[in-house]
Amino acid sequence: MSLAEHTRETRRSRNHAAARAAILNAARRVAARDGARDLSLRAVAAEAGYAPAALYGYFAGKDELLLALAAEDLSALTRAMRDEMQIQGGNKLRAAAAIALDHLENTETFAAVSAALPAVAGSGEAERLFNGRMIAALTALSDAAGNDRTREGQEDIVLLAATLAGLALFARSGRLDALGFGHAELLARLEARFAG
Repeated sequence: MSLAEHTRETRRSRNHAAARAAILNAARRVAARDGARDLSLRAVAAEAGYAPAALYGYFAGKDELLLALAAEDLSALTRAMRDEMQIQGGNKLRAAAAIALDHLENTETFAAVSAALPAVAGSGEAERLFNGRMIAALTALSDAAGNDRTREGQEDIVLLAATLAGLALFARSGRLDALGFGHAELLARLEARFAG
């Protein structure tokens, strides 16, 4: 490959990444306005200033776009958990779990993405990215719990994450309040059960 070809390829790649980021930013604005579950490619294209068909050059469809948004949200969640763990010191698990519960409860892409995940794990780029970010979030929870890396320890972290996701669903739908439970008491119970 000549230097000119390499320069063109680098520029094309940079332009593609910038356009993809602009589409993701537009999708985030549309999701904030209309709700992530009601996200449409047509609305995202209009918000981004693209023709609807142009989005398919960046995302295979709405599900892939939702996975990309959720992957970004998982990165933000992982950073927030790690930052809070450094601040808290002793109660790392409770701090990380509280941050996770807050993000899961208040970030609609997490609720909407379950419908976007294929029933059978595939190998698409968006799904691989989402899975990688999910593993990073689970690793942060594991570190907060002081968990070992045994199979049993990993099972505990998956159970903890599933519990937090379920609590977020209950809280988002008003069921925690209806049942008479608060976040603090449930997080304390989780810490007692899962802290290594």
